[in-house]
Amino acid sequence: MTHATATQPKREQKVDKNAIRPFRVNIPEEALTDLRRRIAATKWPDKEPVSDASQGVQLATIQKLARYWATDYDWRKVEAKLNALPQFITEIDGLEIHFIHVRSKHENALPVIVTHGWPGSVIEQLKIIDPLSNPTAHGGKASDAFHLVIPHMPGYGFSGKPTESGGGWDPARIAQAWAVLMKRLGYTRYVAQGGDWGAVIVDVMATQGHPELIAIHSNMPGVIPPEIDKAAWAGAPTPAGLSADEKLAYERISAFYASLGYGYQMGRRPQTLYGMADSPVGLAAYLLDHDERSLALISRSFDGVPEGLTRDDVLDNITLTWLTNTAISAARLYWENKFAFVDVKGVSIPVAVSVFPDELYPAPRSWAQRAYPNLIYYNKLPQGGHFAAWEQPQLFSQEVRAAFRSLR
Repeated sequence: MTHATATQPKREQKVDKNAIRPFRVNIPEEALTDLRRRIAATKWPDKEPVSDASQGVQLATIQKLARYWATDYDWRKVEAKLNALPQFITEIDGLEIHFIHVRSKHENALPVIVTHGWPGSVIEQLKIIDPLSNPTAHGGKASDAFHLVIPHMPGYGFSGKPTESGGGWDPARIAQAWAVLMKRLGYTRYVAQGGDWGAVIVDVMATQGHPELIAIHSNMPGVIPPEIDKAAWAGAPTPAGLSADEKLAYERISAFYASLGYGYQMGRRPQTLYGMADSPVGLAAYLLDHDERSLALISRSFDGVPEGLTRDDVLDNITLTWLTNTAISAARLYWENKFAFVDVKGVSIPVAVSVFPDELYPAPRSWAQRAYPNLIYYNKLPQGGHFAAWEQPQLFSQEVRAAFRSLR
């Protein structure tokens, strides 16, 4: 099935590849009808023989999701939200990159490029756009304002799908492309923010020597010492000599590594995941099972207890992935990647770190100071998890404002 997911102005015969072109989302109604038909035709497996989520997404959870998705969920609501924002597309290094670009009305706003992760999209960042670009309407000061650039990574959402392999679009190439994008938009001084893959990308971007990039903010910082990270990958017992914070971080990241089945699969055999491209429910289950705490949060939203994420939030992102047919192209980022996820990358420019308690691991200050010799901000939050901008947009926006305030 072909998805013509967006409309753009027709190109002239000789197109300027560097041109920044307006973009609108326009999903054909037949694509939504087909989606609902496929959900209704799902072939269900047996119920899990355990009473918890230790075997993965529970049958009751995914069936609640499917019932709501097929009957009450309205994609047009989020489509309207996207189309209410300034969206653009431009070609960088041979690939079309889709991005949201919201300029603040406040003078001297600081430009920031914000990068999502897997299994995400720009939908993760929708709730932080107004608080950051229009802070006076959200309890902030005009001096805290940002111009926001929020791109879709290659292979995700409305960006192009890479066709190269082995030297294709890895985090380093994406980081280079983001620097080109910011320069193309005319920004000569800016900051960068990221979580999940976005955290890897901003770390790498900070090591590439872009003089316009003055600082980064991470909510999944790469701070684990190499020997500690190696031990965690191997499932070794907790090393001796760690502080209480370091011990907790080690135990949490070790547990996450032990359950990182999807990461191994996408990192080694992404093309085998045909079920995600063919079955909406298969896609939804795979995207839900990112980590234990996030799955619990999402599951509660389908039990009528939304905590940070609503049913619509969750399905907005899954539906975008389905309609753009990007499950496999997004998975290939794991195959292309050669960086460890949360180890030290050698960043020397100013860095700000926000630690949300239900992140994959709570980064200790001691490791952050060692990893980032120019650590300008560090704060632990009372609540929030891996998808912090999406789950806790108010807290997250306050953190981004505070993180870069000293650089204004």
